[in-house]
Amino acid sequence: FSTVYLKGSIPGFKGSLCLTFMENLDYRYHVEENDDYVIPDIMVICDRKHLKGSAYTGVPRFIVETLSPVTALNDKTIKKDIYQNAGVSEYWIVSSKERAVEIYYLEDSAYVLKYFYILQDDTEEEGYNADTIITLRDFPHITMALEEIFENVE
Repeated sequence: FSTVYLKGSIPGFKGSLCLTFMENLDYRYHVEENDDYVIPDIMVICDRKHLKGSAYTGVPRFIVETLSPVTALNDKTIKKDIYQNAGVSEYWIVSSKERAVEIYYLEDSAYVLKYFYILQDDTEEEGYNADTIITLRDFPHITMALEEIFENVE
């Protein structure tokens, strides 16, 4: 997702109160207890009153982490737990190498894997799914085709 679909902002948030941040905003998730923070690859916030300089202290609505060999374990365990405990309603884990997307929804305070896609873009393949449409749960007007997510990934 780094050079993937979102090149600065998510189409559909223009003119709304929501903002998209890509690897440039600290998410301080225990602001009352300590100064711990993470930097999500992509984070959508809609409550601007918690935006303080280069940090956000509210609850993001949507977070994406893009796996790399260095971050994969952390993104799938520690960060996932942080986002779950903070109440982030939708969390995507994207693997450019595998061309896969895991989509988690927060249900009863726990993440549930709702969708798992592996891009099959060969039209001759039985499992062709490049044109599968994915919708953000909290923002049903925002959709993207699976192939768009991996558009510039080699």
